[in-house]
Amino acid sequence: MARLLEVNNLRVIFRTYRGIIKALNGVRLWLNEEERLGIVGETGCGKSVSALSIMRLIDEPGEIIEGQVLFEGTDLLKITEEEMDKTVRGKKMSMIFQEPISALNPVFKVGFQIAESIAHSSEISMGDAYEKAPEILEMVGLDWRRSMDLYPHELSGGMAQRVMIAMALAVKPKLLIADEPTSALDVTIQAQILQLLDELVRVGRNAVILITHDLGIASEFCDRITVMYAGNAIEISSSEEIFEEPLHPYTKGLIDSIPIIGASKVLSGIPGSVPDLIAPPPGCRFHPRCDFCFDKCCVELPDLKEVKPGHFVACHLYSDSF
Repeated sequence: MARLLEVNNLRVIFRTYRGIIKALNGVRLWLNEEERLGIVGETGCGKSVSALSIMRLIDEPGEIIEGQVLFEGTDLLKITEEEMDKTVRGKKMSMIFQEPISALNPVFKVGFQIAESIAHSSEISMGDAYEKAPEILEMVGLDWRRSMDLYPHELSGGMAQRVMIAMALAVKPKLLIADEPTSALDVTIQAQILQLLDELVRVGRNAVILITHDLGIASEFCDRITVMYAGNAIEISSSEEIFEEPLHPYTKGLIDSIPIIGASKVLSGIPGSVPDLIAPPPGCRFHPRCDFCFDKCCVELPDLKEVKPGHFVACHLYSDSF
């Protein structure tokens, strides 16, 4: 399949009263057409910042200071905001945000907000777009007669997430970014949302970036997984291989910490905590927590290298040969 998205050496900072937060430290990732990529890692590792950077939604006090975001061969960091808005964002690329109630406009009804998305992407009148809105709501399993005239505060968490999915997919994007689409939902609703998303992206043949801290969800939904730690992509491989043969010590720690129903093994955690990104440790940012750390890890940041076909890892344990 053709390469749809390629992110190279992406660096993002946030200026705060405490100092400069080095949120992304040269992130590299890529996505093919119709592929599903999962981005996983602990809270604060840079998953959502990566997604917002791809969408060009980093605002003050944040700044993208370096890197490339190549989408269909065009570097999105070099086009104007007007070009981004008219040709990419909300047309070829859309996003399901965390906390859908907060992402929806509280003063407009659901029908109007969906119609606005359709009108923006299709360049048709609001009247024509409003006529298409019921079909979009039915597509995500909502009764349009009831939902069209509701305000966001009148929606349950599951309904709000379905509305966000409807708005994102109404534009028929080539790339859909789903940022924690099942967070704060109970397990039953989570399963419904994931099943719905799976069906819709298969029918629409969209490429998807799924951001989640839930490795179980990523393993079920995604073709490939990128593991992030403290602003770096540290391991990339197929979902199957990540779980069967993880290479990076951090990835191994994450997988070993997953509880298995019926298993008697004692769960092993990862010692320490995520570093302060205002003053991150030198070298590999994981080295203070790593059981396999040696001198080189403390002074030199490892490159992301392909150590097996399709399996990339940023770790000095594999710097010379696998």
